[in-house]
Amino acid sequence: MKKFRTGIIGAGFIGVAHVEALRRLGSVDVVALVDRYNVEDKAKKLHIDQAYNDYKIMIDEVKPDFIHICTPNNTHFEIAKYALEHNINVVLEKPMTFSVEEAKILNQIAIDKNLINAVNFHNRLYPSNIQMKSMIKENSIGDIISITGGYLQDWLLYDTDYSWRLNAKESGLTRAVADIGSHWMDLVEYLTGLEITEVFAEFKTHYKNRKKPLSNVESFSNKKDDQYQEIPIDTEDLALIMFRFSNGAIGNANISQMAAGHKNNLNLLISGTKSSLQWSLTDLETIKVGQRDQANLVIPKDPNIFAASSTEYPAGHTEGFPDAIKHVFKEVYHQPKEKHYATFKDGLRQMILCDKIYESSKKQQWIKIKE
Repeated sequence: MKKFRTGIIGAGFIGVAHVEALRRLGSVDVVALVDRYNVEDKAKKLHIDQAYNDYKIMIDEVKPDFIHICTPNNTHFEIAKYALEHNINVVLEKPMTFSVEEAKILNQIAIDKNLINAVNFHNRLYPSNIQMKSMIKENSIGDIISITGGYLQDWLLYDTDYSWRLNAKESGLTRAVADIGSHWMDLVEYLTGLEITEVFAEFKTHYKNRKKPLSNVESFSNKKDDQYQEIPIDTEDLALIMFRFSNGAIGNANISQMAAGHKNNLNLLISGTKSSLQWSLTDLETIKVGQRDQANLVIPKDPNIFAASSTEYPAGHTEGFPDAIKHVFKEVYHQPKEKHYATFKDGLRQMILCDKIYESSKKQQWIKIKE
């Protein structure tokens, strides 16, 4: 089996998660780390031999097989484009880019050069979700009538909570929708095979100003700083979105980063004419099947029951967030016949949806995805 050499760009929370997941594959050497702050110390803690402040120098000198981009959204395009032009496979964190046009360009370059490309929509790769996709494909729940749910977090509940994601110049037109709402929409379209055709959205920015620490604070950190400056906020804290789907089904989602007590809860209910399927990150190994004329079912993760091959541990042994990311990378690096991970094409799709949702919030009307 080939041993791959990989460079990680961005050493925040998600960058470290990438390093850990790649090492669990056994077939990947993380040979270089790129970051803006204290990169030598970070590389040493992660036992990565080579540390860089400049991704171009890293790519030119190291010539890795893959790079993983775990930096703010407004940097994705230039880094990925440089890597692709140097014939390097690319894994991107979501959202894919800063704009739809950037996503289109990267997708086309990857196609033209026949390079492996992926966007880390890891929720697809939980075993329960692959099993639900199989059940829907086999028509076990009948025709889909509605899809509801949302994605709730509370890490930006206080005005002293701050992240680069709050700033539209770094994150793009939308924040909560692009950051976590994109996970929900990608998962729904992946599971059902349906497309979102129209959207109607209401945005709310609760804090018009937030207190930005003068020191560097990582995302999801509880670290506070007595020294701060007031920063105006131009992205949404929460969004309520209604959807119309390609088969005539309707749906809605509550997307919030200010829902106290909800640390990281993606949830959904897919209702069909025969039965319904319910799943949540807070109970990620369980599929709940709702039925009308017989007892409801609770299906736990079990490789002896699930049709999917994504489960690697016996029943009763939880496979969570780190495992889903590992499953994504396992498919990306080893390209099995049946693939579930999201590509640049899927990343572009979410960029388009986020733009249309933003347009709807401004115009206060239904917006078609395809004009």
